[in-house]
Amino acid sequence: MDPVFRPVVDPTFAVAALAFVVGGAVLGTVSGLIPGLHANNFALVLASAAPGIPADPLLVGCAMLGAGVVHTFLDIVPSLALGVPDAAMAIASLPGHRLVIAGRGREALRLSAVGSGLAVLLAVPIAVPITWVMVHAYPTIRAHIGLVLAAIVGFLLVTESSRRAALAGFGTFLASAALGMATLDIDPNAPLAAGGMLAPLFTGLFGAPVLIDAIDGAGVPPQSDARIAMERRSLGITATAGSVAGAIVGYLPGVSAAIAATAAVPAIPPSEADRGFVVATSGASTSNTVFALFALFALGTPRTGVMVALEEIAVPLALPVLLAATAMAAGIGFCVLLLVGDTYLRVVGNADYTRVSIGVLALIGELSFLFAGVVGVATLVVATVLGLVPPRLGTRRVHLMGVLIGPLLVAS
Repeated sequence: MDPVFRPVVDPTFAVAALAFVVGGAVLGTVSGLIPGLHANNFALVLASAAPGIPADPLLVGCAMLGAGVVHTFLDIVPSLALGVPDAAMAIASLPGHRLVIAGRGREALRLSAVGSGLAVLLAVPIAVPITWVMVHAYPTIRAHIGLVLAAIVGFLLVTESSRRAALAGFGTFLASAALGMATLDIDPNAPLAAGGMLAPLFTGLFGAPVLIDAIDGAGVPPQSDARIAMERRSLGITATAGSVAGAIVGYLPGVSAAIAATAAVPAIPPSEADRGFVVATSGASTSNTVFALFALFALGTPRTGVMVALEEIAVPLALPVLLAATAMAAGIGFCVLLLVGDTYLRVVGNADYTRVSIGVLALIGELSFLFAGVVGVATLVVATVLGLVPPRLGTRRVHLMGVLIGPLLVAS
């Protein structure tokens, strides 16, 4: 695809673009609020259906971007509402869950909204310098990608809390790398042609284990006011760090927003560790999605499932149009998060938590079958078992990203 500069001057096209962005935002809302679904899945489904859609491919691209951006705003909601352990397990739980246990879940939702929103706003001033640096550095990075990825793995290990945790993290990395090499290239016989192995792999490694660990949890306790207690300066610094880290990894293969958030941890004040991690993670996730578009435009390399789908249907890279779609989707995602987040927490908190957790696990299994068939369900089971290991060894789950980094290291 050749980059295309296409200013929006046709009112008819502008209205159509808005309609497609809203449609994509609806898909992103669904994928964000349902555990186990990802905007990448919807993007690939749209890509497979695109030949039958009587519309400009650029409009379909706007819908894909809308879904991807809105998803990064809303995926915090089920992650806060589901998998909440007993209060006695709080010290070993995720930062967002610790806030929920403390009755600060509504605040966590707003921290996430601010982190994602600032990531989009910061994309404007930092896009040109970061893109310029990465375009000029990319030939060197590509020539030494093995060293770059090894350095990232080393960074994750040396930032662990102890030598024992680092050794456990390295073992986790090796095991997930082996799983990735064994499964990523499988072409599953799945009901949905636009599926793939990533859905069961990532859901098993990062989603299902959290639900299993908290299946006997008490659910969401009563939540207090939604006031953000984090100091504004700390909030701004943390959001900026997460956004910049997410922007940089948007150009690197196999490196996720979770790794970007880990890289931003040194910028988080120790007194604001849990709140800061929520902000940094949300900022990195949204920034990663936005800058994956810049990477596709500047380097011609798709870094996310949404970008792969854009390339598959040859969406013209009309950057002003696609950036406008991104900005509109961000505004929609911000508003929807504030509108539905509190209700989601309250409804889940009043439900039978064991039944909810088992129901979500069953849904994850069904989705894995739809996207990857029987082999996907088997992969989900293996990935889930592996995903249960890191907390029991006192190390972080981010090392499970070896499922992507490991095969890339071997290939390089």
